[in-house]
Amino acid sequence: MTDSCTKIKRPSLAENLTELRAFLGCATPSAWLEMAKCPSQLAILLIDHANCERKAATTALALAARYVHQSQFLLPLSRLAREELHHFEQVIGLMAERQIAYRALSASRYAAGLHAQVRGDEPGRLVDLLIVGAYIEARSCERFAALAPLLADAELSRFYRQLLRSEARHYRTYLDFARELGTGDVDERIALFRACENELVQSTDRQFRFHSGVPESA
Repeated sequence: MTDSCTKIKRPSLAENLTELRAFLGCATPSAWLEMAKCPSQLAILLIDHANCERKAATTALALAARYVHQSQFLLPLSRLAREELHHFEQVIGLMAERQIAYRALSASRYAAGLHAQVRGDEPGRLVDLLIVGAYIEARSCERFAALAPLLADAELSRFYRQLLRSEARHYRTYLDFARELGTGDVDERIALFRACENELVQSTDRQFRFHSGVPESA
């Protein structure tokens, strides 16, 4: 029995990032980082980041609504959605400070490419959706960590560093749920989505977005 006064050692941010990067299997290509750090791309980066935070919140709420019978997920998903909305508001604030107007922006192929692999039948569909959520959150976290030291905008750099813990926690929430619900094929599904995700971020992309691949101009 654990002594009630004994503190539970939680993984450090560095440990979380090491695990997260192993889950991803590949790093963001340097060509994407070079494009992302350019001041000329700041508006696109922030607008798409805001869109990603908004979509992450709606995804969590949609899962809670569709799978309401999975009562153990409801509170964690609600908290995750609130945190994503808070991040959305913070990005909108950063945009306002820089006089960047929030506008419509076409989505990258990233999320659609991952969702194309999702099974149609339950419970496999839910397991796959949770794995997709884990990959999106993990890649976001990895890119924040890689990009923050390269940015000339000190405030944005600090903001991206501040997001690391929450994004790592969101990745873990989705992955733990997938493992809890899945059967013996969870590792196989994770491997399938890893291969798909790696191809999406390492192949050439015609448009620059937060989750896009190697910029075509590179």
